[in-house]
Amino acid sequence: MIVYFNGKYIEENDVKISPFDRGFQYADGVYEVLRTYNKKYFMINEHIERLKYSLTEIKIDFFDYYDKLFGIFDSLIRKNNYKDDEVTVYLQVTRGRAYPRTHQFPEKNTEPTVIITAAPVISKRELNKNGIKIILEKDIRWERCDIKSISLLPNVLINQKAKENGAHEAVWIKHGFLTEGTHTNFFGIKKGKVYSYPLSNNILPGITRMVISGLCSKLNIEFLNEGIKQNELDNFDEFFLTGTTTEVMPVTVIGNNKIGGGKPGEITTEIQSAFYDLTSGN
Repeated sequence: MIVYFNGKYIEENDVKISPFDRGFQYADGVYEVLRTYNKKYFMINEHIERLKYSLTEIKIDFFDYYDKLFGIFDSLIRKNNYKDDEVTVYLQVTRGRAYPRTHQFPEKNTEPTVIITAAPVISKRELNKNGIKIILEKDIRWERCDIKSISLLPNVLINQKAKENGAHEAVWIKHGFLTEGTHTNFFGIKKGKVYSYPLSNNILPGITRMVISGLCSKLNIEFLNEGIKQNELDNFDEFFLTGTTTEVMPVTVIGNNKIGGGKPGEITTEIQSAFYDLTSGN
């Protein structure tokens, strides 16, 4: 596979990252994931704006790169012969190499370490058709979940726990509210209204979440930026997850409890169908 690494297109096996790279030593970096539909980048400007936000919040200067990104993405797709595929693009930026090792920012400006990869989309449409099981876990992450940080160890550990419990995803609980999944946004439906935890430092501002909010408006479905209390789950009729590669995924089991008889709900299916229509160009 050809990857973009610090200004060059090279084989992945030729990528060499310094042991003193601050991403390797401190998880001092951010990332972004986007994808194509119909061979066109979906919501790309929104993804780039979120990347800018994350980089600004952790004070990495990436200004010279923004105008180059579209060309880099296109080149990676071409060089890897993915032009006939729908693809995902992964972009990671760290503060770069710095020695000696210090917790403070390096005294001298460092060049960011930049790696970008492209790969064919792995479809989750079958899961989205049938629905999935989730588990609930106490949120053990830091307080800046609005930054798309590469520091993902809590997410990794809890997502692994979900897998070991026969679940597809885990959703975090913070102060009694369900916030988001380890790599998804979370939604509940009650009496025909869609609820999702409000944008704040407690969740990532999902791009697909933004799309779903707009689709709800077009479908005359009320979308409320309100958290769902753990002790009020029984009052909700349906649940679903969203994400760039997740799309719209119904939740049919929470822990050991079936939701809606274990089948995707009517409104979730309506929203999912509208999302598929949008991304197919209908």
